[in-house]
Formats: sequence, C-alpha cells, structure tokens
Amino acid sequence: MVVEKYEPNQRVKEYFHILSARFPKWLNDYINTTPLLKQQYISMTCGTIYTDLFDNNFFYSSLDHSVAVALIIWHFTHDKKQTLSGLFHDIATPAFKHCVDFLNGDYIKQESTEDLTTDIIEHSKEIMALLQRDGIKLSEVDNYHLYPIADNDTPKLSADRLEYSLSNALFSYNLLNIDDIKEIYTNLSVQQNSEQEIELGFKSKKAALKFVKTTSAMSVIYRDDRTRYSMQFIADILKRLNLEGKITKSDLYEMKEAEIINLIKESKYNSIFEFWRNAKEIKTSSAAPEGVYSVHLDTKVRYIDPLLGGQRISSVNDDAKSFIQHNLSYNMGNFCYLDFDFPA
Repeated sequence: MVVEKYEPNQRVKEYFHILSARFPKWLNDYINTTPLLKQQYISMTCGTIYTDLFDNNFFYSSLDHSVAVALIIWHFTHDKKQTLSGLFHDIATPAFKHCVDFLNGDYIKQESTEDLTTDIIEHSKEIMALLQRDGIKLSEVDNYHLYPIADNDTPKLSADRLEYSLSNALFSYNLLNIDDIKEIYTNLSVQQNSEQEIELGFKSKKAALKFVKTTSAMSVIYRDDRTRYSMQFIADILKRLNLEGKITKSDLYEMKEAEIINLIKESKYNSIFEFWRNAKEIKTSSAAPEGVYSVHLDTKVRYIDPLLGGQRISSVNDDAKSFIQHNLSYNMGNFCYLDFDFPA
C-alpha cells in the first residue's frame, strides 16, 4: 500500500523557505495525517481557478496555505501550540472552500465551516495520538483565534491574513514576484498596537506601502463581479445537486474538487458549467436581466491596514490611506450574469 505524503512543488518550497529558513521537522508528522492531506485537493481560489474569467492556472492548495500559516507563526513565535493552531485552522475546509459559505448563506462573514474544526481534530486518532505524545491539549490548538499572531480582527495583520495575501499575489494574480515577497516578509516584526495587543507590523514605509497597494488591489478581486458570480454559481450548482440527491454536504468534506467537477459534468448542469469555464468576461447590469441566471449580492470585504512602527499606516501615510479607501469604495451593486439560465 502506498502511504500518501505531502510534497509541495518547487515554487512552493522556495516560498516556504522565505517564511521559515529551517522547516520545523516536527511539523511533518501532523501534516501527513488524513484530515490535513485531504486539504491538498482543495484550491485556495474557491473554484475560480477553473474558469477563464481569471488568468490563473497555478493550483495552490488549502494545505499549502495551512502549512505556510504554520511556518509564519513558527518564525515569529517558535511556539508549537500556536503553530499547530495555524496548521489546523482550515482543517474543516470543504471542496471549493468559501463557495460552501455561499451555499450556507454566509457570504458576508464566510465562517460557516469553522465550527467543525474541533470535531474533525477530536475524531482523528492520528492527530490526537500526536497531541498526546507531545503533551498538548486539544483546546490549545483547535482555535487559532486565541493567538493574535495567528489570527485577529480586520484590518489588523495576522499570519493567516498575511499568508493568503502573499501567496495569492505570488501564485494566483502575479502581482508580486519572489523577491517582492522576501522584501515584504523580512521587513515584518512583532509590534504592539494601540490596544496594547501584539500584532505583525512593518518596520519600513517602502515595504508597508508595497504590501498595502497589493492587498488593496486583491481585496477588490476577492469580491469583484467575476468572483461573486463564480462563487455563487458554484454554490447554486452544489445546492441543486444536493436537493436532487446527487451529492451530500458531507461529500464536500470527503471528495476532491476534481471528483466533484466530474460529477457536475455527468449532470444536466454540464453545459452551463462549461459555458462558465470558457467565459472570458462577466456581463453586468444595474437592473435584473431577464431570462438568464444572475447574481446580485454583497460579500465579505477583506482589507488590511497594517502597523508601521506601531501605528496604523493609514493614519500616518496618505498614499496608504488612498489605497485602502479606493478598495473600500468598490461598488458591488451590479447584477452579474452570463448568457444562460439553469436548466429546469
């Protein structure tokens, strides 16, 4: 029997080396457990990698993201418990990631799947045995919200928010190169904010501005017309397949995205799914279009206003303030559509 093992590709390894020059070998035992290995078949792009609406064909997995978050936390804390909380933070992520939040009606907070984190860890004999071996309690690693370096509230900078910003800019949207990543990352330190909490922050204005400009642009991408349409479209296909008895919600935690796509191809939704996959541009209208499937909703606003020497950069730099304000002013009021409707 072939034992599955996590093996990131060379570009991801190069990126990981920036996050932590020495990979903590003790982490491998936890990474190579069944619940976490499932995450390597889930794309961080919430399904948008599968359509030509986006110029992206690099598969950066949810497991890649989780390992990278753990490496960032380890780099800044060298604390095993905090590092494991980062590794486990997305262990309850289903196929197509936040599309399932859309399926659950949670398109504003996008947190509806997190409640299963404790349950998944607790029911993994592999992980629980490792925790017992290392003298770590479940309650110390099943909630990364406990640790401000791992997670905190928007618009603060945490390891999770930092990681998906860097990896999306590098692998998904080609907004930064590997040297930019290194410049930004090596400029960070643990600082104290105005609320007397520890938080990641920048030491130089140049690196901070590069980061804010990039993340503000990506924040618009995360909720632009293409993205909102695509995520709700996938969610609605999954919902219909569920109502028809073709797939269960639990299947979304067991099946690979590729397997679910094959299931869609075998369904009556194949033609509209292929239309979406081959589309180059989303159409928009201020009024509801007739005779077509359309999406009209607001969604989660992600933005980062990091510390610069202990102060929010927007409070001390007009360029940063402008980048953030431009991001926050993005209008999500359009109806988004393509020229098809769901089959009866």
